[in-house]
Amino acid sequence: MKASRHWCVALIMIAGAAFVPSCTAHETRPAYLEIKEISPDHYDVVWRTPVNAGMRLPIVLQLPPEAKSVTAPTTQELTDSLLERRSIVVAGGLGGKRVDFVGLQGTITDVLVRVQLIDGRSWSTIVRPSQAWIDITPNQGRLGVAGTYVAHGIRHILFGPDHLLFVLGLLLIVKNRWMLLKTITAFTVAHSITLAIATLGYANAPTLPLNAAIALSILFLGPEIVKVWRGESSFTIRHPWVVAFAFGLLHGFGFASALTSAGLPSNELPWALLSFNVGVEIGQVGFVILILLLERAFRVLEIRWPRVVEALPGYAVGSLGAFWTIQRVAILAGVMR
Repeated sequence: MKASRHWCVALIMIAGAAFVPSCTAHETRPAYLEIKEISPDHYDVVWRTPVNAGMRLPIVLQLPPEAKSVTAPTTQELTDSLLERRSIVVAGGLGGKRVDFVGLQGTITDVLVRVQLIDGRSWSTIVRPSQAWIDITPNQGRLGVAGTYVAHGIRHILFGPDHLLFVLGLLLIVKNRWMLLKTITAFTVAHSITLAIATLGYANAPTLPLNAAIALSILFLGPEIVKVWRGESSFTIRHPWVVAFAFGLLHGFGFASALTSAGLPSNELPWALLSFNVGVEIGQVGFVILILLLERAFRVLEIRWPRVVEALPGYAVGSLGAFWTIQRVAILAGVMR
């Protein structure tokens, strides 16, 4: 094994991100707030918070003091979140007023916010823990909405350790630059297809089996990496782009789950879908470039690592894939929550 293939730094970063509570890829799926004005000063509010291991994330929606409830809040328990609906009246309207998300500062979760006013103006934005509130402002325009979903796509791929570990596994298997381009392109095309058809409602995949299958795709790459080290061959090593395309279809359903869980409005689906996919690709390409730059730096600096360190990236891909597979199958079987 050449020192230029020692990507342990990147893997350690990914592994560190992986070991958040319950070690799932979607720990950072966002909360969602939708405010829709249905008549002057009268609003319907939808508030959705993720559930982690059966526990609702400790984020409390705090509306302006002027907001008065017209109907009592109703709560619906979903598989991965709690959905709360209510109607409110705000004298003078919400323009210029602040909505707070109490407790958001103590999480790594964002809140995707969409506001639609009766005069046709609408806008979307992301609220982050560093600034856990939002001031209601006029329409931000289509470019602003696109920027919101591009940022959401980048964040999802960069904080989705299982997706990045799969890409890292491909990089550890593929040595030829042309084959690497074909492989990454095949993965991109495949997950773009299923992301689109799932988001547009033409197909769907149950969350728990899907998460287990994505973990299995990472585990699958572990033995293939070992075969590369030993100078052996296999279908995956000879045709990695085929495997990348097949498993990319699974990962696309995972991306769609993250996008739809954000509560996309039907009238913005195509635009938001395109923007989110662009964000995912930016994050993915950025990760690949980072790994290749690290590879080149190790080669130029002629860094030599102990053999155990050389093997760490490959074994970590397989080990984390095995851990997630066992964990998610146990959750699927009802043994764990």
